[in-house]
Amino acid sequence: MTHQNCQQCGKCCEKWGWEQKGVIEDIIPWITQGRRDILQHVGIRFSDGTKKNGRELSLEDLPHIAGIDYWVSIQGRKIRHCPFFLRAEDGKVWCRIHGAKPEVCIRFTPWNESIRDYALSCPACKDTVP
Repeated sequence: MTHQNCQQCGKCCEKWGWEQKGVIEDIIPWITQGRRDILQHVGIRFSDGTKKNGRELSLEDLPHIAGIDYWVSIQGRKIRHCPFFLRAEDGKVWCRIHGAKPEVCIRFTPWNESIRDYALSCPACKDTVP
C-alpha cells in the first residue's frame, strides 16, 4: 500500500463525500455517544420497507436495518454534499467530525484507488499514479 500525505485540498470530499452507503459499525458509537448531530444526516431503511432518520435510531433497531445512507438532509432527502465538510479561510478542508467520521471516509485513499480520473487530479497523488 502506498502512503501519501493528504494536503487537505478537499477534492475527495467534494467528489466522493456524499451519497455513500453506511455500515452498522459506524452508527453504533454514534448512538451510544449520543451523536445526534451526525445521526440526523443518516437515512435508515428497515427490512420491512419503512424508513427513519438516524436521529430517531436506537440500538434495538439495529437487527432490522436493511440499508444506511450517508448523507441526507434533516428532512430525509439525499444531499449532494457532506454536511461536515468545512473549508477554512486558508483554503484547507477540515472534517467537522474527524474523530467520528464513517469508515468509508477513513479508508478512502485516492492514491490506492483505481479511480484514475480522480487520483490524477489529487495533489497528494502527484508522485504516485494508482
